Amino acid sequence: MTASDVRDVDPGDGRLPTPSTTRSPAWSAGLLPRSAALPPLAPDRDLAAPDWFEVVEHFREGLIVCDADGVVRHVSPVAERLLPEVRPGETLDATGVPEMAEGDFTHRARRLSARQVPLSGARCCWYVEDVTDRVSGADALLAERARSTFLAVVGDKLGNPLHPDRAAAAVVRLAVPTLAEVAVLVLAPRGGRARWWRASRTDDEAPTVDSGTLAGGDLPAAIADGLTGVEPHAVDWLVEQAVDAGWLPALAGTESAARVVPLPGRDAPVGVLLVARRATRWYDEADVDLIRAFAARAGAALTTALLYRDQAEVADTLQASLLPVEPAEAAGVQWGTAYRPAQAGLRIGGDFYGSHRLADGGSVFFLGDVSGKGVEAAVFTGQLRQCLQALHRLESHPGRLLRLLNDALLETTQAHGQGRFATIVLGVARPQRDGGLTLTMAGGGHLPPLVLRTSGEVESVPLRGMLIGVVPDPRVGEVTVRLAPGETCLLYSDGVTEARGGRRGDEQFGTERLVAAVTGCQRMPAPALAERVEQVTCDWLGHGDHDDIAVLALRATALGGRGSRHLHSVPELVDVAQRGESDA
Repeated sequence: MTASDVRDVDPGDGRLPTPSTTRSPAWSAGLLPRSAALPPLAPDRDLAAPDWFEVVEHFREGLIVCDADGVVRHVSPVAERLLPEVRPGETLDATGVPEMAEGDFTHRARRLSARQVPLSGARCCWYVEDVTDRVSGADALLAERARSTFLAVVGDKLGNPLHPDRAAAAVVRLAVPTLAEVAVLVLAPRGGRARWWRASRTDDEAPTVDSGTLAGGDLPAAIADGLTGVEPHAVDWLVEQAVDAGWLPALAGTESAARVVPLPGRDAPVGVLLVARRATRWYDEADVDLIRAFAARAGAALTTALLYRDQAEVADTLQASLLPVEPAEAAGVQWGTAYRPAQAGLRIGGDFYGSHRLADGGSVFFLGDVSGKGVEAAVFTGQLRQCLQALHRLESHPGRLLRLLNDALLETTQAHGQGRFATIVLGVARPQRDGGLTLTMAGGGHLPPLVLRTSGEVESVPLRGMLIGVVPDPRVGEVTVRLAPGETCLLYSDGVTEARGGRRGDEQFGTERLVAAVTGCQRMPAPALAERVEQVTCDWLGHGDHDDIAVLALRATALGGRGSRHLHSVPELVDVAQRGESDA
């Protein structure tokens, strides 16, 4: 081996030099003195110069020099430690290292990297390096990156489902195949029943998900322990319990490995996750740590979904209790209603209407509007309706009933410091023998009702009054109106008349347009008339914002008679000449 051979090769940079025909001969079977094989190094000040063999022995890589016939001529100390089978004087093929080749290979449980460099005279030099630690570090880094990527995907996928069933299905689907070939999620029992979801994978197909329920007492012991926060470690009987429960059909009859990990919740585990796969891939400590990290994210997602479900159930129950209740059926009265809250997503608002039957055959009816919008306004309307439901049993006269309602609201608002108020039209409808109705109404600062006469005329009822819930003794207006059979009284909130729209989008709908919209609709049944008012108001609004809209229509019908159907009651356009001939 010449000095130029050593100088032209950097053991760590991977460069391959071009052999030179002018280089000095390499070592010859170790017969030459070591100092004669290489030129001497320059001395360092007054110290003796080291020889080349002292330098080579401390290379990171081991050196194996072979002649043109493949016979090993020199083995450095590093190479002797890495490949003790390689000895000078033997061919490299006969040394007992058959796996040696350029690149990485495994020898004696160590990972080695070899590269061959041609030398002059058809000789060659093998550079061998122990890369076990480097490869292990790279593998660990890649594994950690894969785990981080997997957990990031899990966090992203589980951040969307807010329904417990969809979240549970997503959990088991994400666990396969990274964590298991079969994954089973069991939620904590609810009402004595526990729901489970399972994802299993066959070959390279996408995992299939199914689900079922079990009685709380029929859960396997490992699952029951997991629901208490205990993580079972006995793998043998854990697999047997899962097979007995019918959760591992793809792994039944084969040696399997399984783990059970609790899914943390707020106060107790929200469920447990069972993962299982063939025993060719046992769960080591790194796998268990990954399963626990996955379970923590799954538990957080399921806890959020369950909390959202509980809150949604409460919200739905409260919304149902705050929605306007359809008027109770009453003899001689046909009711029509329309309701559109300002916030459509809430389905509730500050407008309200309703009716209650009286013992004498009459009906108390009302329509009003409270201050504010949204949930707070809806809660206040619920309180107001509850007050009316209780007070109408004590007092049926509209004026006195309205004053009692004012006192009750004052007491409620002052106790809670709300400072809310309301406008309302409250009346009592009593049927007459001729099929008509007598309406006695009291006004609390609300818009005056309209009456549609059979002649087609629309009258405004002169009803006034003060807001309720503001002062202890408000001024309440009272009026009595008689409806002939087929005539209708229309009550509406300011969401109709104050609706802003039109060509520029800022013009109020107003009372005049409302009167024009219902003129000629005297033959319409009450439900159709209420729908018409809502429709023309929404057409005027377009897609703009609006206040709560509420409409209540009362139509006088003959006692015991059936109301006319909607399609037959819409008035037809009749030519004036034809109408005159008919009258003649």
